[in-house]
Amino acid sequence: MTINVQAPLINRQITSVLRAWGMPDDLVAQTVDVMVETDLWGVDSHGISMLMTYEQKINAGRFHMTERPRIVRETPVMAVIDAGAGLGHPASVLGMKTAIEKAATVGLAVVTVVNSHHFGAAGYYARMASDRGMIGLVASSARNIAVVPTRAAEPMLGTNPLAFAAPAGRNPAFLLDMATSTVAAGKIKVYGYQNKPLPEGWVVGPDGKSLRDGNEAYAVLRRGTTTGLTPIGGTPELSSHKGYGLGMMVHILGGVLSGAAFAPLRKGKEKPGEPENIGHFFLAIDPKAFRPDGEFEMDMDAIIDVLHATPASDPSRPVLVAGDPEIASRAERLRTGIPIPSALQQELRDLCSRVGVPYVLAGA
Repeated sequence: MTINVQAPLINRQITSVLRAWGMPDDLVAQTVDVMVETDLWGVDSHGISMLMTYEQKINAGRFHMTERPRIVRETPVMAVIDAGAGLGHPASVLGMKTAIEKAATVGLAVVTVVNSHHFGAAGYYARMASDRGMIGLVASSARNIAVVPTRAAEPMLGTNPLAFAAPAGRNPAFLLDMATSTVAAGKIKVYGYQNKPLPEGWVVGPDGKSLRDGNEAYAVLRRGTTTGLTPIGGTPELSSHKGYGLGMMVHILGGVLSGAAFAPLRKGKEKPGEPENIGHFFLAIDPKAFRPDGEFEMDMDAIIDVLHATPASDPSRPVLVAGDPEIASRAERLRTGIPIPSALQQELRDLCSRVGVPYVLAGA
């Protein structure tokens, strides 16, 4: 049975686990804020459900939970941050914060992060920029080899997320947060938790046919077989080459520019305990460097208003702009709680038992 848990309890549960793993309290607070906000947005694949995956990486010696990210190179318009093989959330908070601070002085700035791990939802960091009145662009390489390039018979790319945020005035910020695959791998896991059939075209087997069982599809994706996710577009006839190209662009920004690894080149060569070396990219642009103060936001409001006013093909489903679903989900989940399916409840109970912390979601 699915239970709904209020955000403060989710915060408390994640905090206790991260502390048990030895993460310093200030880094815990940054990480928990990203994860809880992600769950509030309805991105269930990147919030509390990631804890079990993180445990596997810790047990394999890949995560260094006590390490602090540090700036290793910088100029007035850029910086490079070494994440110390720790969780990607604190390094990414530092990355976008640094980009914002530099952009406030010089108009725009880029920060890359190297030697990192999973960083949660890319949109969180893009939103950091729009909350400060700036445009934010975020890209990240990935450890998983899950996406089948157009015309290929096996996966070669990660889901390589891309996020973009732009501030408005009266309206909430425009916030695009997407994988460059048709769907993120974590969403396959969530469908498995919920025992929901996968939509056609999300995951394809070696014969090119769709897999519909979420648990089965997630299991074979994790084994790294010839089964994989499709790029955005799904098929060549529906322009999957565009999703393939976007995925490569994201890896170039997040991975190649930062000096992070390209997972297929490491396949079969990794040493036990070797960090995954994921890379991230953060760009902040101050609109005031290009236009008089307030004009950018005024135009954004006008554009968003026109889009919202566009006649809908189905009157019960109005036209939205990127960020609207997350805003609606956040309001609803702050009121009713974050849904935790029964399968996830059991995994979290078992995790808490293994790390020696109380399971606090019972009876929520």
